[in-house]
Amino acid sequence: MSDRVYDVIVVGAGPGGTSVATFLARRGISTLVLDRADFPRDKVCGDAVAPEAFDVLAALGVDVAALTDGYPPVPRLSLRSPGGAVVERATARPSFVVPREVLDARLLTAALAAGAEVRRQLVRRVEPGADGVVVDGALEAGVLVGADGAESVVRRALGLGANAPTRLAVAIRGYAPATDGGALRLVTTAQRWPAYAWSFPIGDGRANVGYGELVSGGANRAHLVDGLHRLLPDAAPDALRAHRLPLSTGRPRQPDGRVLLAGDAAGLINPLQGEGIGPAMVSARLAAEAVLAGPDQAARGYAQAVEAAFGQYMAGASALQQVMLRRPRTTSAATRLLTAPVVRRAVAGTWSVYWNGLADGARPRPAAWTARAVQVTAGRLARRGRGSARTGTEA
Repeated sequence: MSDRVYDVIVVGAGPGGTSVATFLARRGISTLVLDRADFPRDKVCGDAVAPEAFDVLAALGVDVAALTDGYPPVPRLSLRSPGGAVVERATARPSFVVPREVLDARLLTAALAAGAEVRRQLVRRVEPGADGVVVDGALEAGVLVGADGAESVVRRALGLGANAPTRLAVAIRGYAPATDGGALRLVTTAQRWPAYAWSFPIGDGRANVGYGELVSGGANRAHLVDGLHRLLPDAAPDALRAHRLPLSTGRPRQPDGRVLLAGDAAGLINPLQGEGIGPAMVSARLAAEAVLAGPDQAARGYAQAVEAAFGQYMAGASALQQVMLRRPRTTSAATRLLTAPVVRRAVAGTWSVYWNGLADGARPRPAAWTARAVQVTAGRLARRGRGSARTGTEA
């Protein structure tokens, strides 16, 4: 017997979960957010928030300036290749680096202000039914949104299982004195792919620094620390923490019925560089819109919307990631070529836009047009390849 029925229960109070709650609560939908932690709380992350995330928040009516107060925009991206060449360019729109301890607490405050309820609770059991979903035998909702991260309890409770080890990345992160406050710095390595170190300036004299790669590469803590020190020898971070990310090559299927998976729980991670806050926000908006369209068809509508929003980019980028995984030496050589002095002037802008998944929202300019063409072509080739694999014909 449930002790209260809500229109929607959201499991997970990260950026995706609180965005769903804010969107729905503002529209009079009774919404409960459950999270196992008290806020504010730290979360292992690169802390960089892409522009499209703020587009979603602005559409929700959230005061973006208040969210980023004290954290200046970072308008440049710097990429260093395995050969040591550096490409640095202004991004089409600036990113912000806001520690998750701050960002998530501010987003949760916005959800509360919109009228959502919040409760600390570790969800253990999810029971979907024809007319609703029961959580832990005591709470009931017309729709449940699982936004509870890479190790999603909701996903596992539905029997969808964990992500395959070959499709999981692990990273360590700490905070160190900033050495360059003007750019998001990424340093790649020839050893494995995807593998890179980062240094993202926060704006208070510190930078979020870390290193990550695939779990299947045998990445234990000592190996990750060594990778960080090798690629960012000047970084001296404080206590390092680790986190796992499901790459989009292994996205679980969306559930049927009245349960939706958003963000990391749905494997919506950029497969080329591991960014997840932007996709979590976009999926949150799609989930909320699907709920508003009708709870009995929410899962079906949401699955279609996710495919329309992410399918083309994720399909092509995931296929490219798989090629890079199988051919690390070729990948390293290609990276050196792309960052060669003559070539990088021609392709750096296009690669930056495509690699970060920003083709659809970038300002109209040659780099964005070319990146969009690459995205369309790669997506079509990937889908054709999947179709050929299923039918046994050649692409």
